[in-house]
Amino acid sequence: MTHVLRLEDVGVRRGPATILRSIYWSVSEGENWVILGPNGAGKTTLLQIAAARMHPSSGQAWVLGAQLGRVDVFSLRPRIGLASAALAERIPAWETAFDAVLTGAYAVTGRWREAYEDLDTSRARDLLAAFGVERFADRRFGTLSEGERKRVQIARALMSDPEILLLDEPSAGLDLGGRETLVAGLAELARDRRAPVMVLVTHHVEEIPPGFTHAALMRTGRIVASGPTASVLTDANLSHTFDIPLTATYRSERWSATAIPSP
Repeated sequence: MTHVLRLEDVGVRRGPATILRSIYWSVSEGENWVILGPNGAGKTTLLQIAAARMHPSSGQAWVLGAQLGRVDVFSLRPRIGLASAALAERIPAWETAFDAVLTGAYAVTGRWREAYEDLDTSRARDLLAAFGVERFADRRFGTLSEGERKRVQIARALMSDPEILLLDEPSAGLDLGGRETLVAGLAELARDRRAPVMVLVTHHVEEIPPGFTHAALMRTGRIVASGPTASVLTDANLSHTFDIPLTATYRSERWSATAIPSP
């Protein structure tokens, strides 16, 4: 099976702080992963390496078969779809939702002097429609609601027809209805055999869409458990990861976790 991502003994340091330590992790074709863990666990940093937007301080990382440090990341990034809060902040507030999606073809933010073909414009409109935001195509990105912006970001991340789609807390800031709409959309994408491999970062097991096959739990910069979702999301693993007694439940293709009451 071909590896889409492979990290071997990866560490990330920033000054005296160690953010990631001794990460061994691989993602293969046909898999969809969720990465769970508390704040400060290193989830977003791990995703930044997977997106070829950060190099490890130690160890080796391969993204789509190319080793970071030995590849032109600017030629690699259009093959990677990324939706994150940091990226959303770089989308000009005055830019239309349509242009926010269209510029994803070049993995840039803000229209400049790129040349787009009719195929690009039709794909951008199709993706806006697929995520139910086509009626906002001519609205400025900064005027959209949080849920609308999230869906535009995912449409943008798919614009270049990427080989891997990375989603950093796509449900953050959404109300219950917005979250469930987004989860349903990601579940539909996961069922599509033409869709890219997906990696989703979240704090909450309730946000795992059906169709996500694998999970990794992170704590203090380390992966404490990884593998098929059902074997990872155990009471013991979740309790250790979040440092509180938890019990996990799987029903109707959805996960939930609740604290175990004190005796």
